[in-house]
Order: sequence, then C-alpha cells, then structure tokens
Amino acid sequence: MAVSKVGVKIHPTAVVHPQAELGEGVEVGPYAIIGEHVKIGDGTWIGPHVVIDGWTVIGRDCQIHAGAYIGAPPQDLKFKGERSFVVVGDRNIIREYVTIHRASGEDEETRIGDDCMLMAFAHIGHNCQVGNGVIMANWVGVSGHVVIEDYVNLGGMVGIHQFVRIGKLAMIGGHSKVVRDVPPFMLADGRPAKVYGLNLVGLRRHGVAPEVRENLKRCFKLLYRSGLNISEALKRIEEEVEMSEEVRYLVDFIKRIREGRKGRQLEAPRE
Repeated sequence: MAVSKVGVKIHPTAVVHPQAELGEGVEVGPYAIIGEHVKIGDGTWIGPHVVIDGWTVIGRDCQIHAGAYIGAPPQDLKFKGERSFVVVGDRNIIREYVTIHRASGEDEETRIGDDCMLMAFAHIGHNCQVGNGVIMANWVGVSGHVVIEDYVNLGGMVGIHQFVRIGKLAMIGGHSKVVRDVPPFMLADGRPAKVYGLNLVGLRRHGVAPEVRENLKRCFKLLYRSGLNISEALKRIEEEVEMSEEVRYLVDFIKRIREGRKGRQLEAPRE
C-alpha cells in the first residue's frame, strides 16, 4: 500500500496493489483483488472474492460482500479505454455479486451516494447517478446514464432503460420494465411501468407533513385521474394547489421532461 494505516487487515490470499490507498480499519477478505488506482475509506469491510478496479473511490464504513465487482470497464462500444471513475459514498451495503461499472468518456463518473443498499446481483451501468438512501432489491438492472434520486426503492428484477430518471421517494414494483421517467413521490409498476399511486408510506416515513401529503394527492389526481393532458394538469396544480417544497419539486421535475431534457418522456397522464 502507498500509505500504512492503523488497523488495516488484509487476508494473505488477497491481492492489493502497492499503490492502492486503504483507510484506517479497512478489512480485505480472502482472494479479494484491489487495483492500483483504488481508494477505500476508513472502516470499510471487503468480503471474499471482491474485485475493486479502475479509478474507484469507496467511502467510509461500507460493506462489500462476496463476489462484488466495482470499477469494471463499461459495457459500451464507444468506450476506448479512457480514464473514468466509480465514486461510492459512505455507509453503503453492497451485497453478493453486485456489479458497478465505470463511466464511458474521459474523466466521467458513475456515482453512488450514501446509505444505499444494493442487494445481490444488482447491476449499475456506466455513467449512472444514484442518490442517497436508495434500495435496490435482488437482480435490479440499471442501464447506462440513468439518474436515480434520493430514497428511491426498486423491487426485485426491475429493469431500467438508458437515460431514464426516477424522482426521489418513488417506488417501483418488482419485475417492472421502466422505459419512461418516473416523477418523485410516485408508485409505479408494470411492463412497461406506469404510475398508479402516491408513495404515502415513504412520505410519512420521511417526515413529510400531512398537509403536504394531501396536496401531493391532489397533484396526483390532476396528473393521472382527471383526464387532463400534462400541460393542463400542471396549470391546474399551479392555480389550485398550495405550493410547498415537495409540490414545487414535482412540478419542476415534470416541466423538465416536457421541455425536452435528455431522457425518456413522461407517460401520458390519461388512464
């Protein structure tokens, strides 16, 4: 290692490049492989047969379980071997055989926030941006350039198309096929996934006030149950619903889609 740290434990069968940087209290399990450009924060535990390669930064107090591979080259035909990054925040739990790929493009990055749980066999593709407190159940597949905002919950075997954005505190049912942006605070399910309700349990758990939840219910009904098109529904929301941080965030999210932000268009709200 480039720098000797207090309390680092490396199993005799592990292979750690001399230039890798390991923080205090890091543990590296049997047959793990840590590459030259890797940096690992204090207190992180790395299980057996884990591979961490490329220009990868792992935060503090993470748990990385058996067989996970972080920092592999992207599965992108445009990739030509350029330097690119994976950046993983603090206190993440990364379970067995999770794969997180480096970005495509010089000095671009794939980024994971803090306090996420990525369950076994989940895959996060190149150039993805994953927020804080995200939960991905087993076998979730996230294609390249996807944005997943804070506290999103993804059920098992969800598949997410390239360039999709999922708003904060949204929840996606298991086995769903997500090909369009999902607004914040919503429940979505199906193949293809469609919004069918408001994530009231998640809103309560995150301390959103009752009056704000009621206003978000009104927004949901105007967007998905009124028969209005998106422009008409947004106009009614701005005229009739009391603005809060959450309501404004929802409105702005949908407006960005309507204005042509790179990504998949919001589903038509007529149901």
